[in-house]
Amino acid sequence: MTSHSPLSKPLARRALALPLGVAVVSALAFLPGTASAQPDAPAAPAAAGSGVLAAAADGSSMSYVVNVRTGQGGWASKYVKKAIAKAGGKVVISYDRIGVIVVHSANADFAKTIRKVKGVQSAGATRTAPLSAQTSDDIDESRPLSAKEAKAAKSAAGRAAGDQDELEPLQWDLPAMKADQAHKVSLGSPKVTVGVLDSGVDDTHPDIAPNFDKRASASCLGGVPTQKDNAWRPVAKESDHGMHVAGTIAAAKNGTGVTGVAPGVKVASLKVAEPATGLYYTEAVVCGFMWAADHGVDVTNSSYYTDPWLFNCRTDEDQKALVDAVGRATRYAERKGAVNVAAAGNAETDLAQDEIVDESSPNDTTPVKRTIKTADCFDIPSQLPGVVTVSSTGAKNIKSSFSNYGKGVVDITAPGGDSTAFQKPQPPATSGLILSTLPGNKFGYKAGTSMASPHAAGVAALIKSSHPKASSARVKALLYRQADAMTCTDPYDIDGDGKIDAVCEGGKNKNGFYGVGMADALDAVRR
Repeated sequence: MTSHSPLSKPLARRALALPLGVAVVSALAFLPGTASAQPDAPAAPAAAGSGVLAAAADGSSMSYVVNVRTGQGGWASKYVKKAIAKAGGKVVISYDRIGVIVVHSANADFAKTIRKVKGVQSAGATRTAPLSAQTSDDIDESRPLSAKEAKAAKSAAGRAAGDQDELEPLQWDLPAMKADQAHKVSLGSPKVTVGVLDSGVDDTHPDIAPNFDKRASASCLGGVPTQKDNAWRPVAKESDHGMHVAGTIAAAKNGTGVTGVAPGVKVASLKVAEPATGLYYTEAVVCGFMWAADHGVDVTNSSYYTDPWLFNCRTDEDQKALVDAVGRATRYAERKGAVNVAAAGNAETDLAQDEIVDESSPNDTTPVKRTIKTADCFDIPSQLPGVVTVSSTGAKNIKSSFSNYGKGVVDITAPGGDSTAFQKPQPPATSGLILSTLPGNKFGYKAGTSMASPHAAGVAALIKSSHPKASSARVKALLYRQADAMTCTDPYDIDGDGKIDAVCEGGKNKNGFYGVGMADALDAVRR
């Protein structure tokens, strides 16, 4: 697909890295009966191989998920765990309620062997690289807020009679979904928590600290939850992605900084991205959803795709296991009352077409060009059943240049920003990107469906605040029903070069660009 903008990047979730000229082993903690964990010795360093078997052939450990039958007294899990040991595997943690077991093994034939065991429904490697440090250029950079912008915003906020936070005049995204009007009615309930499955949240930031839910926060790296030493926080030089997402959802309305969509609700950090690489592996993602579900989280936000595969195909035995494991975790969270919200992706791709060329997977070793069939292959968690899939709009209220789309795939839309060259906001806002919190008491701009998803998650949190007894299904139904319908942008020529850049299919009430329409924060608090 032709790229028309330096904002475009063929990764499904990460916020877009923006040129300045354009924009911008630990202590274990878990619920008894929910999961059992065993500490695992560090893996020996190894060079990355070109595939699962090659990577493990030198004796390095690989990580696997083994999905077993549930119920009937847990016989399958007990039986399979014995078989895992016999096959040269070591159980790291077992999520018995959903029948997902995380295993490390240096046996190159481990998955092939364990799939033959009675009670095993699927099993596969969660990565193509061994359990050793990797490097990646996927860590996002934010364009920091300039002193000039901050001064202008504070002046505008002062003229607004003190009812705005200092930087809120730069947040064109809030009025785009009527969040500024909603805040005059309700800021949301502190009894509602949104879990941010991401790279970590700095809870010392003055815009996050008032709304941070420490009890519901944990690091899930490696698939094992821990709260020791504030493990949910980002470390030095780690991606600030999760912090930006958290501020969009629930930055406090406290007279300073920025304002979140739901500034009265709580936000929790579920750290699922590896600090050195920025990659989101299945075992960590499963852990994040399970921890959120068992700690009363009402809404989850997933602004990522589960690495290393952009699309996971059920026709591949390894990838099928990843779909099964994450799918079991999202369904469990939904049964426990959580609304799961996820970003549609940044590759400006029609996800509803029959076939898609993927040239970026696996992204932890050497990518191999492949053509996937969308009937069999899924971007997870966004394309899993029950997950709310969010596309992105810019300051002119049309689909962002980079946003994925697809009739029957996109459920709803929300502001995610775009290049100012394509969609310029009304003053006093100066950037077409999304302004939010960054670690170290800072603020900065990002763009992507990663930024759109937390806007929709914030609206879901406002709905849950207004309807505290509503089930997850009821909250989703209200989210869709209250959305402001948007017609297809036709023709869609985002760069004005006379060529159609994307085709939107569907009518005003449901189409490939915007789903049911723009998430409506005002209706969320008054209906």
